[in-house]
Amino acid sequence: MNGVQYTQSMMSERNPQRHDRDSVADAALQLLEQVGLPDLSMRRLAGALGVQPSALYWHFENKQALLGAVADRILSRIADDAEASAADTARSIRDALLAYRDGAEVVMSTHALGLGTGRARELLLRATSSADAADVMLQFILGHTLLLQQRMHAESHGAAGDVDATALAATFDAGIRMLAASAPVTPRSTRGGAARIPD
Repeated sequence: MNGVQYTQSMMSERNPQRHDRDSVADAALQLLEQVGLPDLSMRRLAGALGVQPSALYWHFENKQALLGAVADRILSRIADDAEASAADTARSIRDALLAYRDGAEVVMSTHALGLGTGRARELLLRATSSADAADVMLQFILGHTLLLQQRMHAESHGAAGDVDATALAATFDAGIRMLAASAPVTPRSTRGGAARIPD
């Protein structure tokens, strides 16, 4: 009898009609907007969904895997324009990160662990035709946007002066121009491969 009850309980968590992998990730993104990354816990997400925390692990093996899916949703806002320049692609990535609370931190943490689809890097690679340039630009975009979001957060709590958005935007554009101008002529064929040194 206990075995039957346990199985039924597990099945109800494993296959809840109103939740699947996509709906859990969508709910996590909504919760991120409400509470921020530090307070986005599996327990809090389960409470928002009305399930036990263990139910979430049917869809995601751990919190980092969940954040990888959240990062993909954040980056899905990037415009997919095959003709976009490196600068336009970089701005589109930055804008996608800024569209969500702690967006840059979520994407940076998942990128560092190799999680998510890598959409931002793929678009930068297409725009620059250089793996090195794409990697450096992405790290610059993530770092710059993280700095901006942290300053905005501090300002909203009265812990910092007004953010000079114009100056920060100018710094961002200058950085992207310099990186694009210094992109190597010969790209690497694969990520992590040895860069070819021009003759």
